[in-house]
Amino acid sequence: MKYNYIAIIFLMLFGGIFSSNAQQDPQYTQYMYNTQVVNPAYAGSRDALSFGLLYRTQWVGFEGAPKTGTFTVNSPIGVFDNMGLGLSIVRDEIGPAIESNVNIDYSYTISTSANSELSFGLKAGVDLLDVDFTKLNIFNEGDVFENNIDNKLQPQIGAGIYFNTEKFYAGLSVPNFLTTKHFDESTLEQIDFNGDVNPAERLHYFLIAGYVFDLNENLKFKPATLVKAVSGAPLQWDVSANFLINEKFTLGAAYRWSAAFSGLVGFQASDAIFIGFGYDYQTTDIEQYSDGSYEIMLRFDLFKKPERVLTPRFF
Repeated sequence: MKYNYIAIIFLMLFGGIFSSNAQQDPQYTQYMYNTQVVNPAYAGSRDALSFGLLYRTQWVGFEGAPKTGTFTVNSPIGVFDNMGLGLSIVRDEIGPAIESNVNIDYSYTISTSANSELSFGLKAGVDLLDVDFTKLNIFNEGDVFENNIDNKLQPQIGAGIYFNTEKFYAGLSVPNFLTTKHFDESTLEQIDFNGDVNPAERLHYFLIAGYVFDLNENLKFKPATLVKAVSGAPLQWDVSANFLINEKFTLGAAYRWSAAFSGLVGFQASDAIFIGFGYDYQTTDIEQYSDGSYEIMLRFDLFKKPERVLTPRFF
């Protein structure tokens, strides 16, 4: 099927490449449960063999809208459990493009006090990009649209730090330091976009933080935030508030600055399984053309330490 709304889709897809205000990396409403994707220092921090699955469909009903799937697995390793190792896979579809990346995540943790830890992480892998321009309704064909992008392979190297106690966590990361190019310079020189052309993958900076308050023995409250910065785009700031009831049910709300309001629901189905749902209502004009955005996630922990089973961590 050919995609309409060609101007909007093209800006979403290539905005970060051609000096637009769009961002290149996928976004998540349940970022507090998907930390490893953006910060490798999180690997091993749950003191369990932890699996995570997340699927996001954005702007439902809008043709060519983003769809993102992630898979993560991580576990502590080493004699003193001071190292973590993991795998993170992300598949992102938007319009005519499919971008997938596979990364190995490694962390090294030091104890900063009796109940606090500081972890350093490295991320390394590959990114694969495919773009089928025949799926677009192109009014002025030629130049860059004449040849599809097939299996464009690029390396990825990233790093992060992560600090946590029993109640607080904070992390800073750059998932990919390499500013590799999506197109050949000889092709881009033929294109006039009425401005500078910078066909590069830009650096993304992620700051994440949260704190858990024990309101009473059956109720916990966790405010959290995610700040995402990338050159050539506005600062993206998410804030959320979640309540954990009887160590089983999670209810919350979130706001993405100048973009969306969100609702979050979670259920600790067992000591090992957590299921989460998220819904976004866009505060931008795009809500007129879509039915919101949805997320579902599943986390599965094996071989968890006994103290984690008795007092499950809220992050």
